[in-house]
Amino acid sequence: MARVMKVFRTLRNHWKKSTFAVCVLSYGGYWLYGKHCDSVLRREACLVAREFGRQQIAPQERLRKATVILNPAACSGKANNLFEKNAAPILHLAGVEVTVVKTDYEGQAKKLMELMEQTDMLIVAGGDGTLQEVITGLLRRPDRDTFSNTPIGFIPLGSHNSLSPSLHLLSDNKVKDITSATLSILKGETVPLDVLQIKGEKEQPVFALMGLRWGAFRDVAATISKYWYLGPLKTNAAHWFSTLREWPLVQQVSVSYLAPSLRPPDLPPYKPPRPNLIYRIIRRLKNYWNPPDIGECRINDSMMICAEPDSFTVGEFIISVYIYICVVISQGTGGFFNIDNEEYDATPVEVRLLPRKLRFFISAERREQLLSP
Repeated sequence: MARVMKVFRTLRNHWKKSTFAVCVLSYGGYWLYGKHCDSVLRREACLVAREFGRQQIAPQERLRKATVILNPAACSGKANNLFEKNAAPILHLAGVEVTVVKTDYEGQAKKLMELMEQTDMLIVAGGDGTLQEVITGLLRRPDRDTFSNTPIGFIPLGSHNSLSPSLHLLSDNKVKDITSATLSILKGETVPLDVLQIKGEKEQPVFALMGLRWGAFRDVAATISKYWYLGPLKTNAAHWFSTLREWPLVQQVSVSYLAPSLRPPDLPPYKPPRPNLIYRIIRRLKNYWNPPDIGECRINDSMMICAEPDSFTVGEFIISVYIYICVVISQGTGGFFNIDNEEYDATPVEVRLLPRKLRFFISAERREQLLSP
C-alpha cells in the first residue's frame, strides 16, 4: 500500500510530466490500434481475393490482363506506397496479370494512353487529375470506339477523388476505401457513365466525368487553402475576403445550348452515313454566302437556343451531366475553369455530352443503393 501511495505522490508532484506521458501513451495506443485495424482489413480483403484466384480456368483460357496507370505523386507522394500495400496484393492473389505503368510528370498519362495496347481492364490509381488525363488520352485515340468498351476501375489514391462516391461506399478509413475499390474490380460489376467533351477553339478536346465549373464560387474555392491557419473558419473567411475585394462580380458571356432531350436507350453503336460530296459543297457555299444571324447557331443541322452577349452577375456556372446533349459556348470569359477539379484557362469552349461513353467498375452495395427508390 505504501508503494502505491508513493507512486500517486510522485505523479502528483510531477503532474506536468505525468500529463505529457499520458497524452503520448494515449496517442501511441490510438495509432497502434489504427494500424491493427488496417492489417485486419487487408487480411480480409486478401482472403476474398484468394477465392477468386482459386477458381479453375480451362486450358485454352488465359489470365485476365489489367493495365494500371499509377500516379506516384498523388496524395503528397504516398500513392505508390498505398497501392503496393493495399491494392497490388489483392490483384496478384486473384490471379490477375498486372502491368503497372507509373507516370513521371503531369500530362504523361495522356501520352501513355495513346501507346497502350489492348487489355481486359484498365485501372486508374490516383486522384481526379490522373483519372481525367486517362479518359482524355483514351478518348483521343483513333480507335476510341473500341477502347471505350474496356471496363475501367478507379482506385482512390489522390487528395481529391470526386468519382468515388458514385462507385463505392466511402468511409473514414483510407485503407478500407482502397481495398473495397480493388475488390469491386475483381467482382466485375460495371455501370455506364456519361462523359463531357470540352473543346476549345484551337486545342484538342478535354474529357471530364464530373463537370465544368466557372464563376465566383470556383474562384473562392481555389483560395481556401491560403487561410489554413483559421482552421474550420477558413471557408467562411475565404468567401468573406473575396466579397470585400470585389462584389458583385460581373462578366460578359454568351451561352448557346440545345434544348433538353430524352436519353436514348441502350442500342448498339450506329454511325450515320456521311452526306455525298455535292451536298456538302452546297451546304458550305450556302453557309458562306448566307451566314446565320447573330443569336442563331446550327450544329449537325439542329437549331440551338442562343443567348445574346450580355452582362450579368456571375455566382456559379456549372455544367452537369443531366441531359442527352448540351452545347455551351462562352465568350469573353475570364479567370479559370475547373474541369474535374483541374484548373484550366477560361476560354470560349464547346461542351457536348457523350451518353454512356465509358463503363466503370462499381461495388454491388453501391449499385443496390442507387437502384433502391
